[in-house]
Amino acid sequence: MADTPVEAGAEASGAGMPQLDFSTFPNQIFWLLVTLVVIYLILSRVALPRIASVLAERQGTITNDIAAAEELKMRAQEAEAAYDKALIDARAEAAKIVADTKAEIQAELDVEMQKADAEIAAKTAESEKAIAEIQDGATEAVKTVAKDAAKEIVAAMGGKADARTITAAINARMKG
Repeated sequence: MADTPVEAGAEASGAGMPQLDFSTFPNQIFWLLVTLVVIYLILSRVALPRIASVLAERQGTITNDIAAAEELKMRAQEAEAAYDKALIDARAEAAKIVADTKAEIQAELDVEMQKADAEIAAKTAESEKAIAEIQDGATEAVKTVAKDAAKEIVAAMGGKADARTITAAINARMKG
């Protein structure tokens, strides 16, 4: 006799598990096949098309993103090329401006140098003229002083010399 209701139910159902009872195998195989067919139909008609559409959508998104990235990359390369060209052009323009400015400065410098050379030449000519005048005046003064001194020296020595002789002697001595 069973002491508890659980033990009584176990004795009534028989010994062992019902899945392993050979008398119920055909029934279990039938329901296994029905279940597998239903699962197959659900998966093939509902779940797998949804998964396939999600995968196709993701693939399309990835392809579109890659195409957009390639286009942006091309635009970036074009922009970089345009930037490099603009930079080269700007450097060339700057070099041209520098060269033009140097040429202008050199031209102005040459003009100013010519003006300065002309002024220096004019002042030099004036100075040489003034020096020549001073030299001529000094020579005349030396001749006059020399004539007077020679007359005085000859007179002091007790001799007598005429002005023409003294002038000829001084001129001969002044020439060298």
